Amino acid sequence: MSFNKEFLKYVIALSDAGSAAGHGGPFGAIVVKNGEIIGEGFNSVTSLNDPTAHAEIVAIRDACSRINAFQLDGCEIYTSCEPCPMCLGAIYWARPDRVYFANTRNQAADAGFDDAFIYDEIAVDQQIRSIPMIHCPDKDAEMVFEKWKLNPDKTLY
Repeated sequence: MSFNKEFLKYVIALSDAGSAAGHGGPFGAIVVKNGEIIGEGFNSVTSLNDPTAHAEIVAIRDACSRINAFQLDGCEIYTSCEPCPMCLGAIYWARPDRVYFANTRNQAADAGFDDAFIYDEIAVDQQIRSIPMIHCPDKDAEMVFEKWKLNPDKTLY
């Protein structure tokens, strides 16, 4: 696997087409396996009223659905912009081999998509984040984890 300029041009065109059609912001992404596109997407946040419908998330969902798997081993992701914190988390969970991106997060911020506050919030103590995160310990919740740990048939991911 190595960088393919045509795939990068494809995601840039996806980002432009999706944005021009009013689906959402100017972002596009594809998942490639063995030189073939197995998933694609563009930002559809505003058209779907779904804050998680970022291009990378849409492309990952599409690829996983097509290959009937929850991980993208042996795959590469091409995206028109450096992934935001949410997409970065999804990418790590999906486990592709690598990610290629065109624009940087600083360029995204300059275009009005500033994720710096989210990167900053991750490091802030839960109780003083801008959206408070309140720990509510519960024995039943703990028991669900205990059952999971003891389940010999669980699928690890």
